[in-house]
Amino acid sequence: MFVCPFYFCFVSKEETTISDYLINEQIREKEVRVIGANNEQLGVMSSKEAMGLAEEAGVDLVLIAPNAAPPVCRIVDYGKFRYDQMRKEKEAKKKQHVVEIKEIRLSPNIDTNDLKTKMNAARKFIEGGDRVKVTLRFRGREMAHMQTTKHVLDDFAEGLSDIATVDKAPKVEGRSMTMFLAGKKN
Repeated sequence: MFVCPFYFCFVSKEETTISDYLINEQIREKEVRVIGANNEQLGVMSSKEAMGLAEEAGVDLVLIAPNAAPPVCRIVDYGKFRYDQMRKEKEAKKKQHVVEIKEIRLSPNIDTNDLKTKMNAARKFIEGGDRVKVTLRFRGREMAHMQTTKHVLDDFAEGLSDIATVDKAPKVEGRSMTMFLAGKKN
């Protein structure tokens, strides 16, 4: 697996793309399981026999499951097969939702109304399907009272407890304390 740098989504290298399918003479397996043009099982046979069946039908032999035992081939028109696969990939991409991390910054001496305003902004982010990073920033002498102001983050999490859960507990990082909130899974 590798991380896609643009969307921070995980993409598996094991997924086959359209260009990864082997067709006709590219198939080097001795025995293959063959699926006919109408999705009927034709059984296990040598790849040469399967090529003969595909040539009789005037279409191509496509290796669709190379890791199966024995590998699975389908007798199908390769152009139409590629078109269908591209359409399926496009549909899957449309339905994919990339979860972003939105940040809300607070200060230790924030007023209750300001805190409620920040909570409403976080509520909108969470309802939109995003995660929220809540940062409590400390400046100057506020650094001496870090542990006594942790209640601000606790109040923030408690105010959003109806729609969100604490994904990562408050943690001190340098001059700030951070906490991550994620939407509840129903």
